[in-house]
Amino acid sequence: MPHSAEASRGPNVANFLLRLGVAFAFLYPAINAALDPPAGFCYFPQFLRGLAPEPVLLHGFGLVEVVIALWILSGKKIFWPSAAATVILLAIVFFDFADFQVVFRDLSIAAAAAALAVSAFRKDSSGGAA
Repeated sequence: MPHSAEASRGPNVANFLLRLGVAFAFLYPAINAALDPPAGFCYFPQFLRGLAPEPVLLHGFGLVEVVIALWILSGKKIFWPSAAATVILLAIVFFDFADFQVVFRDLSIAAAAAALAVSAFRKDSSGGAA
């Protein structure tokens, strides 16, 4: 039978890998948008494009993505950023459904973000033990 410390290491590593994967999915587009703005703006739904100038919308959303990614990576109180990540990813699929061949992977990332949110909610509700 494994020692208690060894037994708890597995879930911690799994949680870290989930956080790393979701965070990467939010950091990469923000960095890519900074390096190649036209490539990122094409994924914004048409109804959002007129709300603000393209650079403001693109880099404003990029800032939100970076905040979500870094908060999830921190591992501290990650229910809200994980829930937000789930909603954002599902919205991307919903509003870009015509590009489903490109955005279908967002469903898998949304599932990972939802798993993090559920795990964080359970952990917060039980006083720390998930």
